Parts: sequence; structure tokens; C-alpha cells
Amino acid sequence: MTDLFDEAFTGSAAPEPQRATSRRNSQRRREAKRRAQRRRNMITFFVMIVSIALLVGGAWVLIRPMISGDGAPSATVSDYPGPGTGEVQIVVNTGETGADIATTLVDNDVVATTGAFVQAYNTNPDAVSIQAGTYTLQSQMNAADAVAALLDPASRSDLTITIPEGWRATKIYARIANRLGITEEEVATAAAEVAASYLPAEAGGEIEGWLFASTYTIQTDSTATSVLQQMVDLTVANLDERNIAAEDREELLIKASIVEAEVANQDDWNMVARVVENRLAGCTGDGTLGMDSTYAYGLNKIAPEITRTEWETEHPFNTRIVPGLPPTPIGAPGAGALDAVLNPPEGDWCYFVTVNPTTGETRFTADYDEHLENQRLYREWLAEQTAAPEETTEGEG
Repeated sequence: MTDLFDEAFTGSAAPEPQRATSRRNSQRRREAKRRAQRRRNMITFFVMIVSIALLVGGAWVLIRPMISGDGAPSATVSDYPGPGTGEVQIVVNTGETGADIATTLVDNDVVATTGAFVQAYNTNPDAVSIQAGTYTLQSQMNAADAVAALLDPASRSDLTITIPEGWRATKIYARIANRLGITEEEVATAAAEVAASYLPAEAGGEIEGWLFASTYTIQTDSTATSVLQQMVDLTVANLDERNIAAEDREELLIKASIVEAEVANQDDWNMVARVVENRLAGCTGDGTLGMDSTYAYGLNKIAPEITRTEWETEHPFNTRIVPGLPPTPIGAPGAGALDAVLNPPEGDWCYFVTVNPTTGETRFTADYDEHLENQRLYREWLAEQTAAPEETTEGEG
């Protein structure tokens, strides 16, 4: 029995070394997995740290210009508390953005930073209405107050003068006098000086037609002389831009001024320019322009007030009698009229009549009988408006 017991015991205990080895192998595998997991965790953490750093750096590059007025690092938008002191003149140029204006204000210490002004500019819905010009502001203003000041006309230290197309020189003098707070006589005196010493030689000493129709920005200390010179300069600039030879400039200005004065509808300017050329070329047989506008200028009255006797009187500006162009322009031409004269359409029109001045409807024709019919239509319109003055003739081209 003992031998049998010993054999049975020995047989059951023999696998013990194999189980121990298996446990050790399993433990080593678990430790290897843990080490691998720790490595993966460390790599993931490192990648996350690098990603966060890159995001923060990129955000700082984008944000720093908005929160720093001088390009130096700044954690917040810096702004003066205001209200500001002293006086600073600032020029806002045409086409400048809020950021452009901000740079000018920072350079002159009106606001603390570009970021503060841009933020205030974007917050104020009216800021886009800030006009080009010269403004008197204060040093070290609150950015929101600076925006409000630029929107306040009282802050403007310059003026604008608008000259519509077709205005004669005397009317322009009146507007300049009103803007500068001086008399029309003072402006007329300045005009005479400009005509004598500043006008191009081809103007022949006549300033009429050389005061370009446009809007001008002037300073509060501007003089009538400087304003008139500015207008002459713009005329010369427009002629230079179109490569007009000196000997052709006065003629171009005369024609352009007539085109503007004859019809209100700018779409008809080109056709009127063609009629002028056809008339000068002799389509009527006598080389006369027959334009009411020229004689109205010469007599300083509106065409319907010109009497039959006056129409039959020879006068340098009576283009119904005197062939060719009048001696000077009859108003201030603009760019549109210059281009109309330089590029008239092809056509044989010799006459035109604005049959309805209210709507501006103008009819063009090469046939004289049709022209007479168009005159009749004009007279009908005139009769509907008011009785025509005694001994006058209807307007025509």
C-alpha cells in the first residue's frame, strides 16, 4: 500500500515546475504591455503639448496686432480714458479704411492704439460715413470719442466747394465768396489776377471755362486766389490726361461748355457734340451754330427772355448770326462734356430741340421741316406752362 501511495503522490506533483514557468511568462508579458502603454501615453501627452503650443502661438500672431497699437506685445486693448487735451489736426484721405485712420491717429497720439480705435470704429454703425478732409481733434482721446468727433461736422477744419457743370464764372465767384466768408468783389479781383498771371497762355487771359466743374476740398485759411488756382489746375490736369494739345484746348472747352448748356440729359451730350461739328462744317449752309445758350450767356439772361430784336442784332455770342464758335467758353465744363466732344457719334443731325424741358426729351434731325415740327411741339409745351413773353422766339439748337 505504501508503494502504491508513494507512486500516486509522485505522479500528481511532477507538473509543478511547468506551472511556475508559465506564471512567470505571463507576468513578464503583462509588464511588457504596461511598459508599452506607458510609452504610448507619454507620446500622446507630448503630441498634445506640442499641438497646444502651436495653437497658442498661432492665435497670438493673429491677435497681437489688434491689441497692440505700436506692434509691441500687449495682452489687452489699451485706450486713453479721455477726454483729451489741446488740438491736433488730422487729415483723412479719400478711400482710407478704419485701420488707415487708426494709424494716423496713433502716430499723432490722438488715440492710444490702433486696436482701440478699430474696435470703436467697428462698434459705431455710422463710422463708415467718415468723410475725407482735415479735422481738429485732441491729444489722448478715448477711441469712441475720436470716432464721434470724426463724424461731427464741427470738427472739420476744412471746407468743400462743389461746382456743377455749366456754371458761369460769376456764379462760381458767388459760391467761393460764400464759403470763404468774403465778398464777390474780392473773388472777382482775385480772378482777374489769376487770369493775368496764372492761366495758360492758350486761355487768352479769359478765365471762363477754366474753372473745372468738380468738388474741391479747401482749408479754412485758403484764399480766393488759391481756390481759383486749384480749379484751373484741375482743368489743366483733365486736358493733360486726354493729351489735348495746347492750341486745341480753348476750342475744346468752348464746345464742351455749349454741349452742357444746351441739354440737361447727359445721354444726349454726344449727339449735341455731333450737331456742333456738323453745323461748323456747314450743314445749315452758313456755318452758324444757332445755339440759344451762347447768346443767353452773352446777354446774361435766359433764352426765352431774348427778344426778337436782340436775336436780329449782331453780337459775338449771337451764334444765329455770327458764324463759328463764340469767343470764349460759356460755363464750367466737366469730364463728361469733354469726352462727349472728343468722341461724338457718327450722324448727319443738323438740328435739335428739347420738346419737353420737364422730361428732357430732345429730338434730333437732319431735316429742316421735321425740325420745324419739333419746334411746334416745344411751343405747345411752353403754352401749357405759361404764356410766352412778348416778341420772343422759341429755343432751338
